[in-house]
Amino acid sequence: MCVAVPAEVLEIKEGNIGVVDYGNLQQEVRLDLVDVKVGEFVLVHVGFAIQRLSREDGLETREIFKQVYAALEE
Repeated sequence: MCVAVPAEVLEIKEGNIGVVDYGNLQQEVRLDLVDVKVGEFVLVHVGFAIQRLSREDGLETREIFKQVYAALEE
């Protein structure tokens, strides 16, 4: 099974490199597969943004991930 994680694009650098925020972690990812702007949400899989998401879907999915992680810690 593969998992893609929602992240907000904070910065776009030369060479199609984006700085994204997962909510509590920032990371550089490749933006070669999507046309995206700063402030938009993307799904990230193995260091590549693979799909653009609406802000609503990105925040909702991020919240679901938080709930799942919290349940696993119990």
